[in-house]
Amino acid sequence: MCDSAEMDRTEWMGLLARAPAAEVARLWAECGLPEPAHDWLRPPETGAVMVRGRAGATGAPFNLGEMTVTRCALRLADGRDGHAWVQGRDKAHARRAALADALMQGAEADHLRAALLAPLAEAEAEGRAALARRAAATKVEFFTLMRGDS
Repeated sequence: MCDSAEMDRTEWMGLLARAPAAEVARLWAECGLPEPAHDWLRPPETGAVMVRGRAGATGAPFNLGEMTVTRCALRLADGRDGHAWVQGRDKAHARRAALADALMQGAEADHLRAALLAPLAEAEAEGRAALARRAAATKVEFFTLMRGDS
């Protein structure tokens, strides 16, 4: 993940989709932006998508299973469109993510970047670092001694 000041649209949409819904809601309330008027292009709807994987991250793709997602699309009064796909059934999370996507394409971008995206990116980085520390604690170092009779 790059610095939140340099995020492009796919990165901030991914960050909003991965973030816990409660954290997005809390930060949205704290950021102080009024919720803009919008029309639904696609109201929030829940469905399933097929998750694919690759053996060893490089092998042939295979179907891993289905995952529940909620998606929506909206248009602000000034014509900016916002889209979101989030894991789970939380329609409010999808709506907030789509609103943030639309607002990030205008004058509100710097404020949202500082008040919403930066804290989410920091929390995600801390979570990944904690996971890496836990994994590193279980790492086993193997070494080989050379035999002298070769």
